Amino acid sequence: MTVLVIQHEDDCPPALVGRWLAEAGVGLDVRRPYAGDPLPDDLAGHTGLLVLGGPMAATDDAEHAWLAPTRALLRDAVAADVPTLGICLGHQLLAAALGGTSAPNPAGQQRGLLPVGWTAAALDDELVAPLQHAPQHAPQRCLHWNVDVVTALPPGAEVLALAPGGEVQAARFAPRAWGVQPHPEVDRAVVERWGSTEPDAAADALAAEVGAAADELETTWRPLATSFARVVAGAGVAP
Repeated sequence: MTVLVIQHEDDCPPALVGRWLAEAGVGLDVRRPYAGDPLPDDLAGHTGLLVLGGPMAATDDAEHAWLAPTRALLRDAVAADVPTLGICLGHQLLAAALGGTSAPNPAGQQRGLLPVGWTAAALDDELVAPLQHAPQHAPQRCLHWNVDVVTALPPGAEVLALAPGGEVQAARFAPRAWGVQPHPEVDRAVVERWGSTEPDAAADALAAEVGAAADELETTWRPLATSFARVVAGAGVAP
């Protein structure tokens, strides 16, 4: 099993999700197009697609030439039923690729450990149902650090979770294509790197909070990677 991973900048690595997938037996073919790595023309030889986060907008094609090819790969993955997961920017790119929209959140930047607002549709979803069935002793949370949100879902998409402000927090875009707005992949070290680009006391406090919540966040979000690995294993290699 090999998943194509598209990384948009050094400070947004696969991090925890990459480790959890590797531990579940999934190989990662990480491409860094901002650093000159070529993106493949198609998904041949890959069993899944993972698109990570980044500070750019989903349609900033003039500044980031790989975004349009990434959206094309996302469309190809959905058409071929290749298991796909988008995180933050990846979630927004998936929405845009399929006819939805993303834009700056009218309520302003989301930054913090926010509760996950699962919808009824999530209860039997192939990817996220295991997150809710795992024993939990506190409300599930995840790190948000984003300005843009998905403002209109493409046709056929289903909301799986809503943030406290009502923004789309997770969605199923196709039978085997999902997006999550928050960052299940990050640990304290990654948040500290982000904080160095937006230095303030709140960023420092958030990094410490993520570090203190490490066990909680792993218990909540490792099942996402395990579940995605299971979907990838059942899908076969793209022709």
